[in-house]
Amino acid sequence: MSKPKIRKAVFPAAGLGTRFLPATKAIPKEMLPVVDKPIIQYGVEEAIAAGCEQIIIVTGRGKTVIEDHFDISVELESQLESRGKTDLLAMARHISNLGRVAYIRQKEAMGLGHAVLMARDLVGDEPFAVILPDDVIDAPTPCLKQMIEVFEDVQCSILATQVVEGPGISAYGVIDGQPLESNPRVLEVRGLVEKPKPAAAPSKNAIIGRYILTPRIFELLEKTPLGAGGELQLTDGIKALLEHERVCGYSFEGTRYDAGDKLGFLKATVEFALQREDLGEAFRQWLHDLPALSN
Repeated sequence: MSKPKIRKAVFPAAGLGTRFLPATKAIPKEMLPVVDKPIIQYGVEEAIAAGCEQIIIVTGRGKTVIEDHFDISVELESQLESRGKTDLLAMARHISNLGRVAYIRQKEAMGLGHAVLMARDLVGDEPFAVILPDDVIDAPTPCLKQMIEVFEDVQCSILATQVVEGPGISAYGVIDGQPLESNPRVLEVRGLVEKPKPAAAPSKNAIIGRYILTPRIFELLEKTPLGAGGELQLTDGIKALLEHERVCGYSFEGTRYDAGDKLGFLKATVEFALQREDLGEAFRQWLHDLPALSN
């Protein structure tokens, strides 16, 4: 039998984005631009570059602008074409041609596990990826592509991990795992602890917003009781999965920015602007000349 491939990527995008109020009162957090590209587009482009054929976005009330962004804008394209703005026309068409995009509505924000469960009918009985749009990862080889290459070898669920030092570890799910001799970047997961106190953390390996999951996660999430705040936690579902199947962690290569946090969002904006051929040199010079930075 041929090995299953990762063809679908799920994007939970139904949250309220309260950390970015007042901007997110009317604009979905996922549509806030890092330089000139919405946060969610970075993740969608990563999934497409990794070989995913279908993007599944779990939305909520007030999120229709996400659908509009990835749809064709006939009026805009017609206007750009008539004015001879071919570069901008190509950019607009690139967005609407990224891939097949489907949407499912999460009527209540009941946690990450619930958002993933909402995608069950669209995913079907096959392994799939989950990308949290907040985590923007800059890497020569897309993070999800790295994970898919590992999946093709180990054929089990994979959690992206990153070493987090100090008290910050308490903001994450943390892996208790053992590196494989064949690949030290891959961890055999023995257990998970959600948001532990630093002294109780089983390791420094925090779970970051990229997952490859087998379809069994759906039946287990259905049976998982609600956790803190009355939400269905994906981590609890993965704990249950560990009782039935092998799960691995993967320490990806690349730089991750938490664009769901104001400081992380600013860092991502600066770093991506500095990489731009049309902005980088002038922006770098402007930063160098700022009195607050030059003193």
